[in-house]
Amino acid sequence: MDESWDIAPPAFDADSALQTMKRFARDQRVLAERGEGWMLGADVVLKLSVDDAAVTVQLARRPARTPEWDRFTLKSATEMRKLQDEIKRRLTRWKDDE
Repeated sequence: MDESWDIAPPAFDADSALQTMKRFARDQRVLAERGEGWMLGADVVLKLSVDDAAVTVQLARRPARTPEWDRFTLKSATEMRKLQDEIKRRLTRWKDDE
């Protein structure tokens, strides 16, 4: 008897993922939503947008008036969780650098 599980993960919903990422950013307590991005103090450090079937993310390498951006494209829940962990790591590092 074949016991394999052929269960496909649910389709990635970019609009829902965008809302999840916004909620996640809000829950960090140190980020404030302003216009097109999320600010840490006076610096934009995170930008989120939907592009076709993916969420496009720009995450600052470090807070600055004109930051260098790392770009991410989220196409799965796994990628989204990995990026959330990276955002937490950077926020912690930036707080420690103050």
